[in-house]
Amino acid sequence: MPIGLYIHIPFCASKCYYCDFLSFKRHEKQEAYVDALIQEMEQTKKDLVSGTTIKSIFIGGGTPTVLPPLLLDKLLKAVVSCFNIEPDAEWTIEANPGTIDIEKLQVLRKYPITRISLGLQSTHDDLLRKIGRIHTFEDWEESIRLIKQHTSWEINTDLMFALPGQTEEAFLETLNTVTAYDIDHLSVYALIIEEGTTFYKLYEEGKLEVASDELDRRMYHTAQRYLNDKGYIQYEISNWSKPGKSCKHNAIYWQLEPYIGIGLGAHSLMNHARYYNETNMEAYLSAAGNLSLLRKEEEQLTKEMAMQEYMFLGLRLLQGIDTLAFERRFGESVWQVYNEQLTKWIKYNVLVKDKERIYLSPYGLDVCNEVFASFL
Repeated sequence: MPIGLYIHIPFCASKCYYCDFLSFKRHEKQEAYVDALIQEMEQTKKDLVSGTTIKSIFIGGGTPTVLPPLLLDKLLKAVVSCFNIEPDAEWTIEANPGTIDIEKLQVLRKYPITRISLGLQSTHDDLLRKIGRIHTFEDWEESIRLIKQHTSWEINTDLMFALPGQTEEAFLETLNTVTAYDIDHLSVYALIIEEGTTFYKLYEEGKLEVASDELDRRMYHTAQRYLNDKGYIQYEISNWSKPGKSCKHNAIYWQLEPYIGIGLGAHSLMNHARYYNETNMEAYLSAAGNLSLLRKEEEQLTKEMAMQEYMFLGLRLLQGIDTLAFERRFGESVWQVYNEQLTKWIKYNVLVKDKERIYLSPYGLDVCNEVFASFL
């Protein structure tokens, strides 16, 4: 059975003001952490059902490319040796501008990586400083140049809108500038003020300039129109790609397919259960790959929970839900289980029924959180 594999590298050069991911600026633990990752991978390999293959790999963080070349090489070598990776597997690694150089690219090219996701957020250096990014747009340009010169990887870039002080004109300029680099895939997110972040503290103190809901939506619609005109296909609420370049790994999450998460705080979904790894670094390192110590929490997915997740995750995709696939998977018609919600949202033109598919309308994309909540 093919599954996905996620590997978490929690180290960053600096913590962005909006970031609530499990990451931190702590470099003295890198070697010990990579060793612990390898131990966890080796134990996970023994745990897997014989014949299990990996159809996608995503190495995220944090910023995986803050690891020095020798540690990157050690980690990737272990990934290849521990798992049965399908020949056409998608393999993504995340990076930030300024953390990519020729030496690291030479290491990465030894392995069947197919895709790199390069953070940017904005092409305006003043906005980058405001949100706690420590690179410039010129750093991003140099990283793109190196990647294109030395690899044939597909490239994703992350962008953000509704940033403090960001205008519609500035956001459009960012879209225009980035697409000129022939980027294969764009992930475009609205700023969300998450608890525990620097921005949350500033927001609580009344010191953060927050975009209005109206400006947020106008920027989102700008992205939709502009990227569509440039030949990108919007296939998910926040993701656009050139034809055939969508992210296969993220589709595993949206379609509630099985995956393994390796590393600090990583999640797994296997055998109708969700596992949550240890989030304390010292405890993670001490566990030395012992899965019974690493997995701090296990949540059995009941049929009802699985149906709920299938709906609100699947509706993130613009292709929506296949009603026949729902029935094959759960043994019940989606209309029997969720008739009240579906009828309501279709009546209000929030959802669209088209043959065997149910998906969000253009208006539905703007009120999607309300739709998702109705299935819980």
